[in-house]
Amino acid sequence: MTQETKPSGSIDSATVRAILKRYWGYDSFRPLQEDIVLHVCAGGDALALLPTGGGKSVCFQVPGLARKGVCIVVSPLIALMKDQVAHLQRQGIEAAAIYTGLSPEEQELCLDRAVRGDLKFLYVSAERLQNRRFLAAFQQMEVGLIAVDEAHCVSQWGYDFRPPYLQIAELRAYAPRTPLLALTATATPDVVTDIQDKLQIKPRKVFRKSFVRPNLTYYAAEEEDKLGRLHRALRKVGGCGIVYVRNRRKTVEVAEWLCQNGLSAAAYHAGLPAEVRNARQEDWMADKIRVIVATNAFGMGIDKPDVRLVVHLDLPDTIEAYFQEAGRGGRDGKPATALLLYHASDRAEAEARYARAYPPVKFIRQVYEALCNYAGLPVGSGEGVEKPFMLTEFAAAYRLPVPETASALGFLEREGYVAFPDPLKAASRVHITAEPETLYRYEVAHPATSPVLRALLRLYGGRLFSDYGAVSEKTVARKLDLSEAEVVRQLQALQAGDCLDYKPLPKTPTVLFLRARVEPGRYFLASDVYKRRKETAWKKLQAMLDYAAEGRLCRSRYLVAYFGEENDTDCGRCDACLRRKRGGLSDAVYTKMYRQAAPLLSREAMDARELCDRFPEWDEDDVCLFWQYLLEMGFLVPDPACGEGYFRLKPQPQPKR
Repeated sequence: MTQETKPSGSIDSATVRAILKRYWGYDSFRPLQEDIVLHVCAGGDALALLPTGGGKSVCFQVPGLARKGVCIVVSPLIALMKDQVAHLQRQGIEAAAIYTGLSPEEQELCLDRAVRGDLKFLYVSAERLQNRRFLAAFQQMEVGLIAVDEAHCVSQWGYDFRPPYLQIAELRAYAPRTPLLALTATATPDVVTDIQDKLQIKPRKVFRKSFVRPNLTYYAAEEEDKLGRLHRALRKVGGCGIVYVRNRRKTVEVAEWLCQNGLSAAAYHAGLPAEVRNARQEDWMADKIRVIVATNAFGMGIDKPDVRLVVHLDLPDTIEAYFQEAGRGGRDGKPATALLLYHASDRAEAEARYARAYPPVKFIRQVYEALCNYAGLPVGSGEGVEKPFMLTEFAAAYRLPVPETASALGFLEREGYVAFPDPLKAASRVHITAEPETLYRYEVAHPATSPVLRALLRLYGGRLFSDYGAVSEKTVARKLDLSEAEVVRQLQALQAGDCLDYKPLPKTPTVLFLRARVEPGRYFLASDVYKRRKETAWKKLQAMLDYAAEGRLCRSRYLVAYFGEENDTDCGRCDACLRRKRGGLSDAVYTKMYRQAAPLLSREAMDARELCDRFPEWDEDDVCLFWQYLLEMGFLVPDPACGEGYFRLKPQPQPKR
């Protein structure tokens, strides 16, 4: 049966604004949002390009509520799916998600609810679209809208290409009259064209919000002492901030260093227990913690409007990733700063990471065969099978180099062959399967389990009757002043009594096979496709490196030009604009700085960095120009007793310029 959805009646501005007011509390949409919403409500396809913080989710959630049927949301990020589903549920909107790691029973329950019309939003990963059970259920659903989030994943020229996204076009054949809205924060002109082709967006309707962020000032600086520069930037800018680094260990090191130097900071990465991550995020949102030091796991779906400073201590791999992360500053429209710090050694490190990320195709296939053998899967079987997995043990068993093996496994995950659920990101899940009357009779007969059952309902609500919900044994134990072991025992007893289905959190890492084992030589990872993707990744990395080292072009103009937007106006505030605009310091600024610095420089030796520390209110670029001028004019003399790079002011009257 082919499923079709038609809009019922006219959906006008008053209708969508009423929905916005009821669920989000806003009287009006942001620029471009209402145009997108009305276009989709009328049944039109579209691609929406909205920079980070532009309100993409509202653009599909409002028409999803306005139109009849369920809105299918395709998203590559499990964390973002969970966050959005939880947010919708808090607003009283029926929403669910199917993603890697859910049991067959949980997936079936979600699909049944969607078929019955009990859901308004069903979030799925692109890999799910290849599943026969999902396709069968989809054809029975009344689908009002298909939303494709992070749509750049469709394009082989995108910075995060996900081959399963190509299956979305096949889904459209079952719902030819259902509108499709693709959304992304970053896309070059080639990617825009490719998205429209791959998703069959007809006619080619693009809503494009300018990538220019007039309140956001971009700086890039070559800096050997990155932590010192970070500390000075935080002192100068004020307000809350995000610091991005590349690995988990570094988040802890930098956060500890900031705390030791008088700043409130906390580390955030995907390896922390969920309760710790949530507590730190909440403290930061409430301004109890000023600075979050994070990997790129932090930021997606987090709407904190008053971030004043975003600092990158390590180079991102692409301008797209940098633009998204930097764009988390100043969402409230007030001035904010994005600071990128780099060192000459960063180029070599970035290029080495690139080489590791793209091992030879032959090696990737070797790792895949070894992985299937490790899991004991014969050809043609294994879809949905989850097995314990330890990278070091696996690599040792098959005599594979660990770093290259990790890269190959990451590639197989991006290609949709396998997934590696992180037990630290997950939670135990409970679904109450018995009717209320049955529960009551069970409580009477087994009073020992009554406290846990009632605590579940108080903490997690009646939603557990209709769907699986994430629960924390630790939270329940704390609420009841019991041990976690006792809570687990009672949950198992309730499960044995057919009151609920309890799925405890796995304690060890696993590998989940998303498709059956394919025969050797039948991978769709063709050598020419791999080569093209590798070349694209290299070009994107070089563009990022060029941006970091470029000191002549306006930073804002450089970034928006990368995304195909013409802008002939310099921002006037970035490091490149200031360097060009001044060409040196004005007499007034120079005179003021000299009068304040001369007494200090006459008494003691220092370097430019220490001068910055003594006068934190000064602009660092001004200090560099001031210092360079004094050196070039010979007004500073070295002081070997204090160390290399330390100078004193030569005794003399104030020099004239």
